[in-house]
Amino acid sequence: MRTITRVCWFLLGALFIFSGLIKLNDPVGTAYKLEEYFEVFAVSVPALEGFFLWFKEFSRTLSILLSSLEVILGVALLLRWHLRITLWVLLGLLVFFAFLTFYSAAFNKVTDCGCFGDFIKLTPWTSFAKDMFLLVLWLVVFMHQRFLRHSFVTGTFGIMVMTFATAIAIGIGVRALGHLPYFDFLPYKVGNDIGKLMKPAEPAQYRYTMTRNGETKTFDAYPTDTTWKYQSMESLNPKTSTPVITDFEVSDVNGNSYTQELLKGSKLVLIVQNTNKADRDRFTAINALMDAAAKSRRNITPLTITSTSAAKFDSFRHDVNLPGAYYFADATVLKSIIRSNPGLMVLQNGVVKAKYHYHDIPALWQVEKVLKE
Repeated sequence: MRTITRVCWFLLGALFIFSGLIKLNDPVGTAYKLEEYFEVFAVSVPALEGFFLWFKEFSRTLSILLSSLEVILGVALLLRWHLRITLWVLLGLLVFFAFLTFYSAAFNKVTDCGCFGDFIKLTPWTSFAKDMFLLVLWLVVFMHQRFLRHSFVTGTFGIMVMTFATAIAIGIGVRALGHLPYFDFLPYKVGNDIGKLMKPAEPAQYRYTMTRNGETKTFDAYPTDTTWKYQSMESLNPKTSTPVITDFEVSDVNGNSYTQELLKGSKLVLIVQNTNKADRDRFTAINALMDAAAKSRRNITPLTITSTSAAKFDSFRHDVNLPGAYYFADATVLKSIIRSNPGLMVLQNGVVKAKYHYHDIPALWQVEKVLKE
């Protein structure tokens, strides 16, 4: 039992640290998931709509606080710092997460809990099973604390260690919030070929179940013998026969597709997800870069993609003196492309060469450099 308890103790602490760090890697993505939950709760509980929508406004702060708390509690557990108190706080967090994942699974409201960010995608029921597993680990540790009596940090030193862990966790999240994720797990990460990912890796393969005169038989190709009657069809390679990117579509103000043209040549793409929340103070530097790119000898085409309505964006671009052509795409797609509003992406024949947060606006020579690589 001593060994089992210590294995459960280590797994519980390590999983909490891992989960927290994955979320802190991309606090904006975690905030999007929190916003989705708050919107669902606002609709499901009309009496508390204002309450949940108020929380939605602080989703980024909550993202960092909750994710940091996972890391802090995981560290405290592994160090056995105030073990009993740490376990009770862990229980509160586990029950909260279990409620969210059960609600998502039972009512099919949020199809991905975001438990491990975009690194590991879990279905709602898988997420709930994961939380049940963590609760079992917690129960084993809680019931057999006598095997974990020795604390690795105590007194003033323990406070110093936990303060350091807290500062590191929050610092990781704040740094990622003000720039871009340390690791990009989305389809539009640097190095990916968007055009290639819009096509299946291999042709679809199917297995057909047919019947004839009471006999049932399966075929890997549809039989040409018309005496066989079709019963069912099963895909043999659903993952590889489905494109990784299925919703990337860019159009002009008249609704004409610009997608294939975007994936040709060298492009400096400014992405403005939402004009209401875009940081306008950065457009002086952005405009200067867009103007310089248009004059570059490397034939760079500067352009803007937004999800805002045409009339509203036209007014916005005049307010900030934004030059160049602009196009439109789905808001969710733009949020997946870059966790910055506004943000910049450099494309070369559809390959993502670089992405920049509005706090890290590059000089023209930096854009030209990545296009040479």
